[in-house]
Formats: sequence, structure tokens, C-alpha cells
Amino acid sequence: MKIILQYMKPYRALALLAPLFMFVEASAELALPKIMTMLIEDGVATGNTNYIYGLGGIMLGISLFGLLGGMVCLICSSMVSQRTGTDLRKAVFSKIQSYSFDTIDTFKTPSLITRLTNDITQIQLVILMSLRMMVRAPIICIGSMIMAFSIHPKLASVFIICIVVLAIFIIIIMKKSFPLFKVYQERLDNVNTIMRESLAGIRVVKAFVRGNYEIEKFDSANDSYKNSGIKAFNFVMFLLPILMFMLNGSIIAILWMGGFEAYDGTVRPEELVALITYLMQMTMAIMMIAMGFVSISRAKISLDRVTEILTTEVDIVNPTQSKAPKVAKGEVIYKNVTYTYKNGSGEAVIKDVSFQINGGETIGILGETGSGKSTLLSLLPRLYDVTQGEILLDGVNIKDYDLKELRQRVTMILQDTILFTGTIKSNIQWGKENATQEEIEQAAKAAQAHEFIMEFPNGYETELGQKGINLSGGQKQRISIARSLIQNPSIIVFDDS
Repeated sequence: MKIILQYMKPYRALALLAPLFMFVEASAELALPKIMTMLIEDGVATGNTNYIYGLGGIMLGISLFGLLGGMVCLICSSMVSQRTGTDLRKAVFSKIQSYSFDTIDTFKTPSLITRLTNDITQIQLVILMSLRMMVRAPIICIGSMIMAFSIHPKLASVFIICIVVLAIFIIIIMKKSFPLFKVYQERLDNVNTIMRESLAGIRVVKAFVRGNYEIEKFDSANDSYKNSGIKAFNFVMFLLPILMFMLNGSIIAILWMGGFEAYDGTVRPEELVALITYLMQMTMAIMMIAMGFVSISRAKISLDRVTEILTTEVDIVNPTQSKAPKVAKGEVIYKNVTYTYKNGSGEAVIKDVSFQINGGETIGILGETGSGKSTLLSLLPRLYDVTQGEILLDGVNIKDYDLKELRQRVTMILQDTILFTGTIKSNIQWGKENATQEEIEQAAKAAQAHEFIMEFPNGYETELGQKGINLSGGQKQRISIARSLIQNPSIIVFDDS
């Protein structure tokens, strides 16, 4: 909850206005049944048309005033929920950018996507609901009871019985549904994982004619997600029939008791109508509170998942006082380097490795698949951090470098060539944001990409699809190499490219 309040703080003025105007709407709604009894008693019963028109005009004015309050509340609460959600999503995305490969591996990409989208959407809905319905419902509930007791205390006692019974059922249902919604969100993670893997590897699926297998796998995850949703929401749906039973039972009780009171002359028919109206208002308010608690219990799971991202400690950070040699020679020394994956088997992937590469040398590192070549190389720009030992770049421990400085000196062309939606030019400029056209072409020529780029009708302004889908594998690699060369690094690491 602290995190939500923290991100709502810049919009606290709007967050205070929303309940204030909701109070206006709720007050208007509570006043109408009471005024209606006066209209019936002193206007309709006596045939006083002037009184009817006058009081009717007042009721219309109160209704319009309540409508205005509701509209302003909706605008304020929508602005708070959307802006808070935007800021929270921005903060989560920024935090993910600071994660090491190890931390990203821990969370898994599909889960991070779900947290950035679905989970934050759930939080936004709860903020909106809290500023509207969760303010309106208690006011209506308490106000209806006060107004009912002001009309007829004896008949209004039915309200208390109704509230107590409904509260017991709500507590039981909330307690049961909370863990079910946690499973529901986890099943959504699983659906996203399978969907992302299948779509990303659609060419492999088609090449090996495994479409039916992938469909079955997705259907299984999707059915599991559906079943967990049905199970969770079925508990919640119990509230509606219980509510209607209590509402109808309470109306019957009021009419039955009220009949005797009316016979004795202690209650008037218009007062019975007002009492039933207030009872319906109160019951609907309790239903809103119950639905609000359901949404809150679901959002609590989402908030926990988002909080986990925001509170996870960043394991690769800049040193307090960074240092780097002025002259970049490109000398690399690995001293007794050992690395173990945090979520691996516990066995060291790289164990006590030492070697030296002098500036200007080109070195090839060979080994069988899974021997740790990529991991060994990823330690140099601190995409992972060494478990033991140290790596020196130009005589300085890489942990003493500013991360940006280090990664400008050491550029890495990864196994998986990732290009981004945009132009060829913008993708090469990823390496150097303010690069001139001449620098871009120079880098492309060095990567042997200039020739095929110029064959496109729009040249460097050619728009690329997602992941560079309209390029061949070799073309994507060459643009990726150009993107690295434009940084003018002192060390280039080619990982199987």
C-alpha cells in the first residue's frame, strides 16, 4: 500500500477532490427518499400542487447537483489512477533496465511483461474504484442507516441484521478467494510464457511441423488459466445470490413488521417506501464494498508482484568512486575467475580461469556447446558479475569502472541478433545516438552492410519490422556489427556472430 501512496503523492490534490465530490453525489442520493416522503405526505395526499412543484424542483436541483458531483469525481479519480499507473509502469520498466542478466533470468521475461501490463492495470482499477465506489459505498451504507433510523428506529433494526449476516459471508468469501487469485495470475504468466516462446520460434515450429504440438501445449495452459479463473470468480459470484436473498428477506421483514405498525398507526405508507428505498441503497452499497474487496484482494497479488520488482536489489551497480585509464589500450586480464549462476545447479560454470589478451590482438575462444563461452564473455562488460576472482581492463578492475564507460569501451555482439522497430539508420545509431550520416555509413561499410542497405529503395531510411523481420539473418548480423563499431570501442566481443 505504501508504494501506491508514494506514486499517488504527486496527484494528492485530485485524490482529495474525488472523494469530496463523491460525498456530494452520495448526499444527494440519500436526501431524495426522505424528501419523497414529504412530497407524498404534504403534497400528493393533500393535493397541494404548488408544494408538489416546489419540492419537485428542489429534488431535480439536488439530482443535478449530485450528477455534477459524480462527474467531477469520475474525472478526478480517472486522472489519478491513469497517471499513477503510468508513473508506476515507468518506474518498473526503469528498474528492469538496471537488472543484470542473472536477475532477468530469475523473473523470466513473460512474467515481467505480465507485471508491467496486467498487474499494473489491476492496480489502476483498484485506485479508480477506491476513489469512487469505496468512498461512495460506506457513505451510502452509513447514511442509509442513519436516515432509516430517523424515520423508524424499530423497523430500521432490520438493517443491522442484514449488515452483520452479509459481513460474515464477505469475510469468508474473501479469505477463500485470495489464494485462488494468486494462482490465477501465475497461470496467466504461464500462458504468456508459452505464447511468447511459440510466436518467437514460429519458424522453427513450422520447419519441424510442430504446430499441433504447440497448439495442444497452449490449449493446456489456456484451459488451466480458464479453470483457475472460474474457480476464483465462482467464490465471488456466491455474493450475488446471498445479497439478493438478504435484500428480499429484509424487504419482506420490513413489510411484515411495517404492516402491523401501519395498522397501529405508528408508521405511514410513504415511510415504508422510504425505508425500502434506503434498504436497497444500503444493500447495493454493501455489494459494492464486497466487489471492491474482491478487486483489492486480486490487486494485492498484483501489487506484491510489482513491489517484488521495485524492491529487488540491483546486484550490478556503479562504484561510489569510478576510475578508468585515460588511454584505452584494450588489454584484458582474467585472474582466477569463477562464475556460478544464482539459480543454477550450484556448480561453477566457469572455474578458476586465467588468461591475458593484449591490445590489438584477436583471440578466438573455442569450446563445445554449453561449455560457458558466452558466459565467460558476458563477464567482461559486467552483464554478469564474477563470483570469484577479478577481471582487469587496461589494468583497472572492471568493478571500478562506471558501467556506461565500461560498456562503451567493451561492446558485445550477442548470439541472438536483436534489431528494433524503426529504420536501419536508427538501429545503427543505437551505438551512438548523435552519430552523423557519415559515421553511420562508415560503420556500415566496415561491417560490409552498406552495399545491401543501398539496394533498398529507401536506403538507410528503410523501415524494419519487429526484430528486423524483413532482413535475412546475415543482414541483421551485419547491422548489429555496425551498431557496435560506431561506438568506436577499444574491445569488440563477437559471440558466435
